[in-house]
Amino acid sequence: MDHQKVTFKNRYGITLAADVYLPKDRGNKKLAALVISGPFGAVKEQESSGEPRNIASPDINTEDFMAAVDFIGLQPYVDRERIGVIGICGMGGIALNAVAVDKRVKAVVASTMYDMSRVMSKGYNDSVTPEQREQALEKMSLQRWEDAANGKPAYQPAYNKLKGGEAQFLVDYADYYMTKRGYHPRAVNSGNSWSVTTPMAFMNFPLMTYIKEISPRPILFIHGEKAHSLYFSKTAYEAANQPKELLIVKDATHVDLYDRMDKIPFDNITAFFNKNLSFRSLCSDPGRARIRDAGI
Repeated sequence: MDHQKVTFKNRYGITLAADVYLPKDRGNKKLAALVISGPFGAVKEQESSGEPRNIASPDINTEDFMAAVDFIGLQPYVDRERIGVIGICGMGGIALNAVAVDKRVKAVVASTMYDMSRVMSKGYNDSVTPEQREQALEKMSLQRWEDAANGKPAYQPAYNKLKGGEAQFLVDYADYYMTKRGYHPRAVNSGNSWSVTTPMAFMNFPLMTYIKEISPRPILFIHGEKAHSLYFSKTAYEAANQPKELLIVKDATHVDLYDRMDKIPFDNITAFFNKNLSFRSLCSDPGRARIRDAGI
């Protein structure tokens, strides 16, 4: 594969950075393309522009996927009718939201998916009460005045620094984000954090509202059997129209599907895009370009 670093702007004027991988023996033919983003809070090196840092937005993050489709579709080697998307973890839910409105995308994979608007609004397993939601919004509303007065946002406590007694999925996160597996000093989840007010927009922005409008384009949901987050994919799968598939990976946890090569179902992903974008192999096919880890 040939590799190159690229940058492009979204419609808000924010510069995004990405890696493009191209098959060496591509010749002059048009290629299918995949737009891929990593987990929410673990986007490669946090390379997008914009200040202040570590601010997330469901609207802007959705736009970032579409901006990547803009970019890759302008490349002379890409067949615009053969563009797919892969979103991982929290960016999986945002990928579904983007594909629902962006009809240029012909197929989408959401792997180990989080619905970030649901978890920020309702907590894990929808455990937050209406009273707790009201209290959280009240606190964040007042925090905006403090941020405005200070000229900078306040941030949440550092993520994935364990003190002992945490739930197993938090231990799993730390084992990924705080070790060589996934650590980067600028990654939000590697001991940094989002701003205190980041959840506000997600709490009023249900990402799955229009998931039915992805149809008739196909969706492949992939999730680990032992993942604490499996209910996100199950709910989204039930809400989506056909064609759709839910693949549950035996004995896999949430973070196993980030980087465990023996757990990630490459053959199934290959078959999915082979059928829907008409190229042969996710790992080695000469008729494929990838734009990976846009800095969103």
